[in-house]
Amino acid sequence: MWRITRPDAVAVLEDELAKKSLRRYFAVLQDKLPSKFMLAKSLSAEFGEADSLEQLWVEHAKCTEIFRSSEREVDESKNSEQVPPVAKSYLDLKIEIANRIVQSCRFCTRQCGVNRLTTGLGYCGCGNTMTVSSIFAHMGEEPELVPSGTIFTMGCTMRCRHCQNWTISQWQEDGTEVKPEELAREIEKLRQGGCRNANLVGGEPTPWLWRWLETFRYVGVNVPIVWNSNSYYSAETATLLAGFVDVYLLDFKYGSGDCAEKISDAPNYWEVCTRNHLEARKNGELIIRVLVLPGHLDCCTKPILNWIAANLGAETRVNLMFQYRPEWRANEIPELSRRLSRDEIGRAFLLAKEAGLKNFIT
Repeated sequence: MWRITRPDAVAVLEDELAKKSLRRYFAVLQDKLPSKFMLAKSLSAEFGEADSLEQLWVEHAKCTEIFRSSEREVDESKNSEQVPPVAKSYLDLKIEIANRIVQSCRFCTRQCGVNRLTTGLGYCGCGNTMTVSSIFAHMGEEPELVPSGTIFTMGCTMRCRHCQNWTISQWQEDGTEVKPEELAREIEKLRQGGCRNANLVGGEPTPWLWRWLETFRYVGVNVPIVWNSNSYYSAETATLLAGFVDVYLLDFKYGSGDCAEKISDAPNYWEVCTRNHLEARKNGELIIRVLVLPGHLDCCTKPILNWIAANLGAETRVNLMFQYRPEWRANEIPELSRRLSRDEIGRAFLLAKEAGLKNFIT
């Protein structure tokens, strides 16, 4: 049925620009190459519970370089055979590091420092047990992702006043607590049911990184991981995502001014966001979402598009999004109390063209 309702999701497999920017992702979803987490499970790591966090990071850096070399060899040989997991792997090392970090939580750039193994709740409101809003095959994502096996987790690291998923991000729903083994089975069902990927979203996936890493320890099917994030995560999280995430589906929300702090309570968003986009480009494949906000073309949309073209390349896959609508507390920001005008939509399209972007969709 989705092939009828979303013909663009079929056509995108032959789109040359999409294939060029998402070459490995397309190969993994067609089972021509193993996903990164599968490779990570097959790479040995040397560490123990008595090791300090500093020692674990040193081993992680060594393993990351070995991983990159191994991945290149697999990709060049086009070897689709699954490599068996090892007893103590690169993925296990990531899990051990994440379990240390969560005891003084700093997965997002706020670095609240609470111990979430006990009863500590930071800015995101997330505790010890993964809490999920919904799990389903999403037909409304970018064409290359559809059908997308989406897992919406509760909580968020930002307070976007116009949030369309505010009942999830702000814990207005109860959610369902799910153990990693249970979630792994759900991911396998989605993949076996025809989903192209496992789409980790929310809310925001960042607060649950330690549980996501543990979940994929139990996933036994080859499925590309999509990290669907607001980009407001720490450098430590970015390092742990390397060798785990196949596609970074990252928001680029605001320019370099104070809009992020005013609208989303996100200080230093530009600095954090640009750093994480550069890391994403280095460690995986990238799709960038730019939600055009009314009244924010000059301060946000224009500098964002220009930065992408200059720093990530004109062929970067960009979704220029015009579906903004006032939600939650948007009326507290005067210019956000309305939808985009036709003139704003047209101008945003021209800004993408003027920036030199060649691989954007709307």
